[in-house]
This record gives sequence, C-alpha cells and structure tokens, in this order.
Amino acid sequence: MKTNAIRMMLALASVGMIAATVTAVTFASLQKSSSTLSGTSWQLVKFQGPDEKTFAPDDRSKYTITFDSNGRVTVRVDCNRGNSTWKVAANGELQFGSWSRTNAKCGAGSLHDQIVTEGADVHNFDIKDGHLFLFGMPRGGYYELEPLPGQKK
Repeated sequence: MKTNAIRMMLALASVGMIAATVTAVTFASLQKSSSTLSGTSWQLVKFQGPDEKTFAPDDRSKYTITFDSNGRVTVRVDCNRGNSTWKVAANGELQFGSWSRTNAKCGAGSLHDQIVTEGADVHNFDIKDGHLFLFGMPRGGYYELEPLPGQKK
C-alpha cells in the first residue's frame, strides 16, 4: 500500500515537471518571437500575390513597417501612413489591432491599393536570411521585407 502511494506521488510529480517544462518552453518561444520583431523597422522588397505575380516598389523606402517595443506598429504605404497595435500570439502568429490610416490617393504605379487590400490579412511571419516574410493571407501570397538601411540585421 505504501509502495503504491509513493509510486502515485512520483507519477504526479513527473507529470507536474513535464507540464512546467512544456509551459516554460512555450513561454520562451513566445518571448523569442515577440522580441524578434520588437524595435525593428523594415522596407518592402517585393509582394507576391496569390496568383504568383510579383510586385516590387520603385522606391523601397515608401513602403515601411516599424514594430515598436511598446506594442505599437507604424507603416508607410507610399503616400499614406498608418498605425495599430501588434503582438505575437504564438510562434509565427502575428496579430494586429484596428488600423488608423490616412487615405490620400497615391500616384500612378503605387502599390498602395494592393498592399492595403492584402496586408490586412497577414497573420504569420518568419525571418529568413535577414529578411522578414509576412504571410498567412487566406488567398495566399507573401511580403518580403529587408531591414531599413543602418539597422542591425
């Protein structure tokens, strides 16, 4: 009887240790993902749509996104600016709050309309070879961004 009680206590302790380890690893993953973007600024290299057409800006500095460490995000989309909140809900799962933005009519050749239409549906990110990839839109496609000049890679 005493042996069974000891075995039961050891089993419960093992389950508790496993649960604590899983929680710590999951929390570390969340922190790492959030800190990966926190305080970074990026400019658009290209957008590939769901139809696999690729769009590249004539001036990358007109299409930027900054993830502030306080949970705010600011964007420049050609002749317009916007801001919202951001957080990483799970490793690679990116969530934005409601967006506030200007709504000027940009000139010919602008990627504004394409980005505003598709960009609102971004839900995931990954960083590969120093470039930020935003994706997860229901129809497919992705954004590829590079660090702003002068920013650490």
